[in-house]
Amino acid sequence: MRLITRLARPLLRLIGRDDRGAIGVLVAVLIGGGVLLGMGALVIDVGQLYQNRAELQNGADAGALAVAQSCAAGTCAPSLAAQFATANASKLTGGAAGVALVCGSGSLGACPASSGAITDCPTAPAGSNYVDVHTSTRTAGGSSLLPPAFAALLLGNSGYQGSTVKACAQAEWGAPTALTSGLAVTISACSWDNYTDIGTTFAPAPPYPPDSLPSASQDRVLQFHGKGSNTSCTTEPSGADAPGNFGWTVDSTGNCQTYINGSTYGVKTGASASQACKTALAADQANQTLVFIPVYVSVVGNGANAYYTLKGFAAFVITGYRVPGASASDWLNPANNCSGSSFCLNGYFTQGLIPGPGTMGGTNLGASIAQLSG
Repeated sequence: MRLITRLARPLLRLIGRDDRGAIGVLVAVLIGGGVLLGMGALVIDVGQLYQNRAELQNGADAGALAVAQSCAAGTCAPSLAAQFATANASKLTGGAAGVALVCGSGSLGACPASSGAITDCPTAPAGSNYVDVHTSTRTAGGSSLLPPAFAALLLGNSGYQGSTVKACAQAEWGAPTALTSGLAVTISACSWDNYTDIGTTFAPAPPYPPDSLPSASQDRVLQFHGKGSNTSCTTEPSGADAPGNFGWTVDSTGNCQTYINGSTYGVKTGASASQACKTALAADQANQTLVFIPVYVSVVGNGANAYYTLKGFAAFVITGYRVPGASASDWLNPANNCSGSSFCLNGYFTQGLIPGPGTMGGTNLGASIAQLSG
């Protein structure tokens, strides 16, 4: 401290009389004492470590969410993690990033126990599907070390070659417990059981391409509730309705949508559709839109006091329909068009990802959500 004071006093006197050359002398002293190099190492090298950490975390987040979405759609694609990790890398590492591990539920393989470190993922969630994506430093040259800019120049630090930065992200996927349905329509659980072989057979989901168009044999005809066949339903409890039935739900938004958050939801009586529902049906059928609709396991009560009991949410594509005052020919299988006194909803069941976050824990009937959880 005394040495610094003795050095500083003459400099201050110089500055007080004439500042010419004073700054140069001050800089020379700071360089000679290693202060500027130390500050450079702190500001630039540590800044690079933080930048790499942020890029790796962004890559892990994007990769985990992408893998979870692929799993929710039916086929897990762990290779997506590397794709998204690299997409979030910058010139700092030559546009490269490393993926050390992708693990999780099912075919992804079990994950090691969490270390509890800030760079590690949390403990595996109980009762839900998940994926962990571990990223780490990787340069374009293949090195796992982020090279320093100044730190290796410091006295006694010549052997320092760089640091390996790590990050981890966890995402979950599963069926929702609450949802604003894409259409104020509900489908019988018996129909879903019958037409998906109890969740084992689904048609390919839009868009087409890249997926292939479903075959005409996968197109189904769901008649309006109460007008379907009398075929018994052995896969659901008594009163679950016969296979082939659909019905309207209470439109809680005025846009032919129903918000469902609980085990029951309202029945809209009668076969007629509102103007909003006619508009929505026309758009969804013409655009081959994937809609997410509730599946009921029973209808209780009559008239305004009736309600459906929820089983879960299904992914459905409307190919044609006939309701009072509106109709559209089935674009997949015109032979399934309804006529006469029949009111029908034509389409097929598939699997799809619901956009946006939600609350997981429902029964999976083909509609899933995926979101980051750690």
